[in-house]
Amino acid sequence: MSSCWRGQVDMASSDCEDHAGQEGETFLYFAYGSNLLTERIHLRNPSAVFCCVARLQDFKLDFGNFQGKMSERWHGGIATIFQSPGDEVWGVVWKMNKSNLSSLDEQEGVKSGVYVVIEIKVTTQQGKDITCRSYLMTNYERAPPSPQYKKVICMGAKENGLPLEYQEKLNVIEPNDYKGKISDEMEDIIKKGEAKLL
Repeated sequence: MSSCWRGQVDMASSDCEDHAGQEGETFLYFAYGSNLLTERIHLRNPSAVFCCVARLQDFKLDFGNFQGKMSERWHGGIATIFQSPGDEVWGVVWKMNKSNLSSLDEQEGVKSGVYVVIEIKVTTQQGKDITCRSYLMTNYERAPPSPQYKKVICMGAKENGLPLEYQEKLNVIEPNDYKGKISDEMEDIIKKGEAKLL
């Protein structure tokens, strides 16, 4: 890692830590699913700024359909987390303007009850604990993600430098066999993301 890049990360993470517990115009959001990818989160939440990579201890990543109904956007299970002692979920902490709170909640389907808002403590790679907003799916049936959804998550993990061991875990997730298209908007995001990672 170049020292220049490391400097950016250190600055971002100290900004994250300074923010902890402060009331202001911004909030911290821990993303572990499709919102790992910058292009994806910026689609509805343009204020999101990369803060740091962090670990959520004693939770595990899962995929499922809310009330057994498949996601019309992604054509497969979507990401959630559940408590699981000894496991860990890695993700990205985004610093966001409170003006994007409603758009984020809307994206996560809070009103319709797909996800509930949770407050969690995550640990930065420097070992600092910070409190973040995140989301948890309730009442879901396990289901594999579509290849496209898995790709967005893996691209986001790579783009933001999640630990390689965790990236490997994401890469071996078995997707479903959906062969169709997803929305043009999402297909476009995948293309842009792939071009960035070349």
